[in-house]
Amino acid sequence: MLAREDVPGDKRLVAYVVPSAGAEPTGVQLREALQTQLPEYMVPSAFMVLDAFPLTPNGKLDRKALPAPDGSSLVQREYEAPQGEIEQGLAEIWQSLLKIEQVGRHDHFFELGGHSLLAAQLVSRVRERLGVEVPLRELFVHPVLHAFAQAVGQAGASTLGRIERVGRDQPLPLSLSQQRLWFIDQLDASASRAYHMPAALRLSGSLHRDALKQALDTLVARQEGLRARLVAVDGVPHQVFAPEDIGFTLAEHDLTQLPAEAREQAVREQAIDEAGAPFDLSQGPLIRGRLLRTGDEEHVLLITQHHIVSDGWSIGVIIREFAQLYAAYSEGRVNPLTALDIQYADYAVWQRGWLQGEELERQTAFWREHLVGAPALLELPTDRARPAVQSHVGGTLPFALSAELSARLKQLGQRQGATLFMVLLAGWSLLLSRLSGQDDVVIGTPVANRQRREVEALVGFFVNTLALRVRVGETASMAELLAQVKKATLGAFVHQELPFEQVVEAVQPARSLSHSPLFQVHAGRVRAPGTAVRAGGGSGAARAQPEPQSAVPGDAVPGQHAGNR
Repeated sequence: MLAREDVPGDKRLVAYVVPSAGAEPTGVQLREALQTQLPEYMVPSAFMVLDAFPLTPNGKLDRKALPAPDGSSLVQREYEAPQGEIEQGLAEIWQSLLKIEQVGRHDHFFELGGHSLLAAQLVSRVRERLGVEVPLRELFVHPVLHAFAQAVGQAGASTLGRIERVGRDQPLPLSLSQQRLWFIDQLDASASRAYHMPAALRLSGSLHRDALKQALDTLVARQEGLRARLVAVDGVPHQVFAPEDIGFTLAEHDLTQLPAEAREQAVREQAIDEAGAPFDLSQGPLIRGRLLRTGDEEHVLLITQHHIVSDGWSIGVIIREFAQLYAAYSEGRVNPLTALDIQYADYAVWQRGWLQGEELERQTAFWREHLVGAPALLELPTDRARPAVQSHVGGTLPFALSAELSARLKQLGQRQGATLFMVLLAGWSLLLSRLSGQDDVVIGTPVANRQRREVEALVGFFVNTLALRVRVGETASMAELLAQVKKATLGAFVHQELPFEQVVEAVQPARSLSHSPLFQVHAGRVRAPGTAVRAGGGSGAARAQPEPQSAVPGDAVPGQHAGNR
């Protein structure tokens, strides 16, 4: 079984294992087996082998009686103390991020439970503590502590200034990414609906309704960006914020009088209606919800946000903070969250001040060179003509790779020093090349774009999209293709801060209303339809496992992004 261990400010996944008779699996063996079937962020960081699971008097699993993981449960290599100031400093950072007591100089970041989200946080901690700017790709190339320390030692001094809080008595600009979505909304309201972010949480247990509403209200008061509305003055959009006591917009529907089958159909209809209802960016609110009562102790909470104020990482922040607030309020305690030093609007001001001059030219030059001469359209054979104007309507075709094939793909990547994402992207590029008859393809992929520690706890639109170009015709073997994909991926990640819309402006591709610029195929992420949450007072307070937003293009699954590409 799997359980998440609560750690202040974070959680980690722990596996509790009762082996069959005669079997004595090690943590390394268990981790390697799971890595063939799960993305990195879902692989447990600790493995506890038990003789039997603890049970309550009525025979159910007693989660509270599960032992806390210790150092022996982690996947670690033979210990040798870190040497020198850099190794010692990095070891302390790893210990803090990975929530472990000891890190040796031969330990492997990802074997200790690290993943792409923690990797991004590691880079920001290194910048903050050691004052150097080390590219995140160095951690993927040198994941062992002593090797990464050498890369840090050769890194240049960080030139990034602090993000300061700015006065609210002045016009506050949109971030560069927000401005693009605002422009799309002004151009075509139906296109804007493609950027709705719906989520469904099933709440099981005795629900403290007042505590739930108070938690949502506090969340909106705390995260200023969720109270934003975007108002144009002389054609220029600015952020304006509702007062902190505005509260969360929550509608309630009691479905308990319906028969069971009709009740589930009503939930589906409510979810579809809620997700599709338009937002007015100038009036707000840009986050709203519906609470559906489906039983005495069963509820469904629907929450929809506009992408212009949120992203995938933000969903994790919202669920984590909501869970902490609900648990506190349902027990009569006060708000346990510390105040935020900055808000999303402060980041938007900082971004516009930083991404100009030499930095803007450096990033723009990379993307011009990377995409010059790239095809404007991927000519895939289709069963019908492409419409003159894209409709932003699509479908989903789920599929799964076998455990055996996944393991072989991962082994291929390990032999070439590449991630599983890079292997899949190489294969996907090759397939698209064969189908289209084009030996040059461009594929989009998302990145969290949160490379500053100050923004880790913020809800906001930080995510960016990278256009990865693969010249299949310039490679004669799979090894060469994979090497090119790896180089392109790492290079793009180093220049991830330039918003996609500015990349488009810099490259100036041929534009058409029938398709998106630069790429029409997306290496996205498979999303679960909902998250199960346990609701109730005390230890039964709301709990949820958010879907992480990849910090690097390493956890995504290549596929056709049919909805809005």
